[in-house]
Amino acid sequence: MTSEQLFYDKKPGFDRLTDGDKQGMQKYAEGYKAFLDEAKTERDAVKEIVRMAETKGFRAWKRDDILKTGDKIYQVNRNKGVMLAVIGKKDIAEGVRLTAAHLDAPRVDIRTVPLYEDGGMAFFKTHYYGGIKKYQWTAIPLELRGVVCVCHDGQMKTVEVRVGDKPGDPKFVITDLLPHLATEQMTKKATEVIKGEGLNILIGSAPSETVDEKCSDKIKLAVMEHLNRQYGMVEADFLSAELCCVPAFKACDIGFDRSMVGAYGHDDRVCSYPAATALLDLAETPAHTCVCLLVDKEEIGSEGVTGMQSRAFDTFMADLCRAQGALQDECYEHSVCLSADVCNAFDPNFPDVSEKRNDAKLNCGFSLMKYTGSRGKSGTSDATAELMARIRCIFDKAGLVWQTGQLGKVDQGGGGTVAMYLANRNIDTVDAGVPVLSMHAPFEVISKLDLYMAYKGFGAFYQD
Repeated sequence: MTSEQLFYDKKPGFDRLTDGDKQGMQKYAEGYKAFLDEAKTERDAVKEIVRMAETKGFRAWKRDDILKTGDKIYQVNRNKGVMLAVIGKKDIAEGVRLTAAHLDAPRVDIRTVPLYEDGGMAFFKTHYYGGIKKYQWTAIPLELRGVVCVCHDGQMKTVEVRVGDKPGDPKFVITDLLPHLATEQMTKKATEVIKGEGLNILIGSAPSETVDEKCSDKIKLAVMEHLNRQYGMVEADFLSAELCCVPAFKACDIGFDRSMVGAYGHDDRVCSYPAATALLDLAETPAHTCVCLLVDKEEIGSEGVTGMQSRAFDTFMADLCRAQGALQDECYEHSVCLSADVCNAFDPNFPDVSEKRNDAKLNCGFSLMKYTGSRGKSGTSDATAELMARIRCIFDKAGLVWQTGQLGKVDQGGGGTVAMYLANRNIDTVDAGVPVLSMHAPFEVISKLDLYMAYKGFGAFYQD
């Protein structure tokens, strides 16, 4: 055998693409970019995925509804998570083909008592969400998105807030210090350059024209007058709001060759989108029931009623099993899951934190990760050799461009996914995802080739 046959090498996959792949890759990336612009919060992502699912014949499913082979169903969890399923030909007791990804991304959340006036300007106080480099979020345009549950006279109404994404909309910003006066700031550690309490969002500077001698905060009053006219809000309604600021960047092509996509929120919509669309696009009824689980709260530990540690998924699966006369534990025992989350792409500008032999590379395809975690494999499920071989065979049989990945050098840092929470349920689970440059930054970069191979990889997995 030759060295080419004996050695394992991560090579860019462009020479393995057919003309059909190249055209499909570009078309698929356009749909993905549109999704990113629409789905900048988990609530927006759920709405868009449900819309796409219904156009593909999926229906909302409730407990005890009759199910039959070929049925396409979905169930929404509190508007922040969604579960999709296609009922397969085999008994669900023989297990499901499960993909699990998260819809949340790092951002800046608005606090419950956020609005104040200082120095002739009005601001929102914030609390950042997920692991961010705080200095990256200053001096960039921001959108305001979310919902406010307005409570008046004992009646509640949920109002959507979305400002900054439409042509002509105003934007918002977190200011930074000018370099002329930043001598002391520039000597600080990167973690201290911008404090968490300093992530205050500038939202106005013009005073109200209302004559109110009791009010000294005229700019704050002007903001509240606008919010009251637009959304029926009073200041107390912030207490029952979920508002956040996200980057006001549109997803765009990167490079002269347009081979990459730059955008906010690739982590983890670059996995949740292909996991969902591969299920929506199944041309035939699969052998096994296929489930796509899209959850919230991964960036802060997968806690809460919409996170992976919630019982919502177990309840959904218990209902599916009961509808088909199967035991949930038996179903889990025979199921297989791709925990769909991103990994770091090797960046030659920062080679010291990576291990070239094992880190994923841009344009080398869908990345399979035996384990994630940190230090001594803490916070990971560490897939078995048998499961790795099983997935390898699926990918190779499908002619997929794929590679292996991890999260940097040992002891350099690391991170976790939802994989261990699924493995704890006695489901064979392995991580698989798309390599990302500038992960968790307001503007991340991925390869169109890797994105498209993720879509094809999820599709091959569902059909196994």
